[in-house]
Amino acid sequence: MDRRRDVAREIARIYCPLTPSGVDQLASILVPMKFQKGNTILPEGKVCNALYYVERGMVRQYYYKNKRDVTEHFSFEGRIVFCIESYLKQEPSRLIVEALENTKLYAIPYADLNNLMVRNQEMEMLYRKILEHVAISSQEHADSQRFENASERYERLLREKPEIVLRAPMVHIASFLQMTPETLSRVRNGSTPVQQRHSAQQEENKNGPAKDTNEAWWKNAVK
Repeated sequence: MDRRRDVAREIARIYCPLTPSGVDQLASILVPMKFQKGNTILPEGKVCNALYYVERGMVRQYYYKNKRDVTEHFSFEGRIVFCIESYLKQEPSRLIVEALENTKLYAIPYADLNNLMVRNQEMEMLYRKILEHVAISSQEHADSQRFENASERYERLLREKPEIVLRAPMVHIASFLQMTPETLSRVRNGSTPVQQRHSAQQEENKNGPAKDTNEAWWKNAVK
């Protein structure tokens, strides 16, 4: 319970302040889960019945179009991931969620959160703030696709979400930015100052320990 309380405090810090009582109530419904790299967290056709807070690791949401998978979203530490249409309508998801690294999540079950919202206005406000965050993030990404060229989209990703560039496979990043891997390669070779810094960081990471190895945190991830 202590770890779940810590996670509830972190969720409150990021999304919406909660009283100690609100933190305890949120902690009481958190469900720890872990997934190895490559595991499917939510398959296509299954109802998304929880919000998932990423404590450690990285996940992506994607779908298939013309027999190719298209990355719609990445989430990593401190982010909440869920398939919004499936969750709100409680209908089968057309999106798939998979772990890109060994990942530890805390699920916030749909039914349990709804029960808390009936009794506690704090939980309703937290839920609203989470939805606002997701809506704004989705709109910003959509606007980037509409109004920015390939180089500008990549530069924005480097500035705002460098973790994705450092940790996600390039083929998924290209898909997320709606460009081919070849175009992404040309953009990355543009040698702007921002790109140079991140290229250097990636080279350093290649020589260091992989983020998804079976470290002690993974072996004892769920207790």
